[in-house]
Amino acid sequence: MHAAADPTTPPEIPADATAIDLAAGPNTGTAADLDPWDELEQEAAKWKEISLRTAAEMDNLRKRTARDREDAIRYANQRLLEELLPVIDNFDMGMQAAAHDPQSMIFIGMDMVRRQLNEFLGSQGVEEIPTTGPFDPKLHDAVAEEECAAGDEGRILRVTRRGFRLRDRLLRPAGVVVSKLPAPVAATLTEGAEP
Repeated sequence: MHAAADPTTPPEIPADATAIDLAAGPNTGTAADLDPWDELEQEAAKWKEISLRTAAEMDNLRKRTARDREDAIRYANQRLLEELLPVIDNFDMGMQAAAHDPQSMIFIGMDMVRRQLNEFLGSQGVEEIPTTGPFDPKLHDAVAEEECAAGDEGRILRVTRRGFRLRDRLLRPAGVVVSKLPAPVAATLTEGAEP
């Protein structure tokens, strides 16, 4: 038999091999050197970590879904209420026109409807945006500025369109006219002075 084919003969050692190479043996650093119990423990630890992460993701998904469902229920009427706002604007204009004769049956009937509308809006969580005091760009839409000698700049002078919010969401900003300080008068040239 040939020496290379004989399984009992040790393999040849290369001439450049060091003592460390010889001591390490042929299977250094492979998974076969690990104890089977250590392998199983590592595998179990890996799967435990994966299951904990998956459980945390599922819990977050459950919480997010519940929060989204609550928001959907809480703000379900938002679109309907937004479409109702122009009708309320037209009704307000009709109330202003009918206010010339507050004893008329038309004004009295419209006032009753106005109160019912306000009660309905209140029951749905809609509230009117306050329009007194300083201008707030988060709640008000400045449609014009007017000079006002008395008062501060940026104060609301009057309302052109009422604004509303649904609980903590803005349905529509209030249209307002805002005050501004008068422009300073330019110094007039005296007669005979050169420009």
